[in-house]
Amino acid sequence: MNDNQIVDLYWTRSEKAIEETEHKFGNYCRTVSYNILANTEDAEECVNDTWLKAWNSMPTHRPSRLAPYLGKLTRWLSLTRLRENNSLRRGGGEMPLILDELAETLDSGMDTETELEIRELNRAIRHLVDSLEKDERDVFLSRYWYAASIKEIAEKYDFSESKVKTMLHRTRNKLLRQLQEEGLC
Repeated sequence: MNDNQIVDLYWTRSEKAIEETEHKFGNYCRTVSYNILANTEDAEECVNDTWLKAWNSMPTHRPSRLAPYLGKLTRWLSLTRLRENNSLRRGGGEMPLILDELAETLDSGMDTETELEIRELNRAIRHLVDSLEKDERDVFLSRYWYAASIKEIAEKYDFSESKVKTMLHRTRNKLLRQLQEEGLC
């Protein structure tokens, strides 16, 4: 079943929408959530919450591509759960390491709470990601969006772990230079 057909099921309030969503996107959403939470039970709950959020949002919002929409919901719910569980203090999973890696680049000392600065930062990151070569972009997004481990990325793209680390380091440096040039850092 394609994305539009599944969205149509949501719009007609058919319970089959959840079943089809689970069938097509369940593993994807579980992977996104587990990579953030490093806990199977919490990840499963976040995926179920994703289906509920999708159910509640579809009558008013019609996503054209379901995978990014569900991935964004799952990621948001998982990050919320991570904060609630104080996982950063417990040091579980890849997320604390990922956030530390990016913190060195993104810690500008500015008041990033203001909406304008956040929008500018988001725009700069999107611009960088759009400008990257395919391999660089895939590795960067795998690490910092999907929270995949270095080992998982290396296996997925048939790179050595050293190559993945080097690519990520160079991409973070590109991001840092771009932020500095734009006065965001």
